[in-house]
Amino acid sequence: MGDLEQYLAAEARARVVIDETLAECGWVVQDADAVDLRAGRGIAVREFRLVEGHGRADYLLYADGSVVGVIEAKPAGTTLTGVEFQSAKYTTGLEYLPAPIRPLPFAYESTGVETRFTNGLDPYPASRRIYSFHRPKQLADWIHDYELLPDTPTLRSRLAVMPPLEPSGLWPAQVTAITNLEESLALAKPRALI
Repeated sequence: MGDLEQYLAAEARARVVIDETLAECGWVVQDADAVDLRAGRGIAVREFRLVEGHGRADYLLYADGSVVGVIEAKPAGTTLTGVEFQSAKYTTGLEYLPAPIRPLPFAYESTGVETRFTNGLDPYPASRRIYSFHRPKQLADWIHDYELLPDTPTLRSRLAVMPPLEPSGLWPAQVTAITNLEESLALAKPRALI
């Protein structure tokens, strides 16, 4: 068996695990030539062909009938941060499909063993490791939050616009600590020493 055949076989094994994991999270997994968006609240479409130059998304995610995200599948052992550019490219290759937000806000990379997620609605989108795919309802809720509050749809965006601190009753060191923490959170730096 050649290197390409081994790679494709390993990716096929990853897709079996991804299919199972998606189903456990409430997604109905379907092939691109047999899509039924009425089959469930969340539909994950395998091998979806995008517009020319954008390739084929391993999975296209529909929540409540609208396309909201993509998944790039890779064989176990692949460094997922090295393939984020692929899922990012897929989020822009769907001009002909109904989507509440463009580019698509949700991008995943997965080996079936490890999964990374980027929320494009965050003020500083960056991938992070997650332990399970989000449920269709969660993605639909985030889209709804964006429609209601387009400037601050996510927790990270709301942390960037905290209300002013009321310093009365606080020691100067406490004011400094809180101010520095808020500044750190606003810059999407979730780790801080107080």
